[in-house]
Amino acid sequence: MQRARAVKAAGAWDAAEAIDCVTLDAHERHRRRIVLNGERGTTFLLDLPHAAALRDGDGLLLDGGGIVRVVGRAEPLVEIAAASAHALARLAWHIGNRHIDVQVVGDRLRIRRDHVIEDMLRGLGARLSIIEAPFDPEPGAYDHPHGDFHV
Repeated sequence: MQRARAVKAAGAWDAAEAIDCVTLDAHERHRRRIVLNGERGTTFLLDLPHAAALRDGDGLLLDGGGIVRVVGRAEPLVEIAAASAHALARLAWHIGNRHIDVQVVGDRLRIRRDHVIEDMLRGLGARLSIIEAPFDPEPGAYDHPHGDFHV
């Protein structure tokens, strides 16, 4: 079985080079070692030295030289907007204080759907939009391994 031991970051490689792709949600993309099956039939072992949060558009380098593209599966999310940068920072603090995964997209935040958190955010003045999109949450401060397995 082929192995993928390194990751090429999204934007650092030509996606037209991909021989296959795997579509995974945010939880499924946080991996170190797992057998994956590409949509075109490529079966391989993801075998990284450390657990990694794979991002939509990353490329998994196979030992044989091929690259499998990582595609983020759309998930039910809520996009959060605020009247000012100060108000958005305040909302971000409340989200972080609850240890909720968050994605920063320009001047908006995205989180997974949670009616309790959505009610809290509305009460704090947030403007919420329900969307379906790939979720790429910010890695935690301790999620960055010291060894480099991206190329």
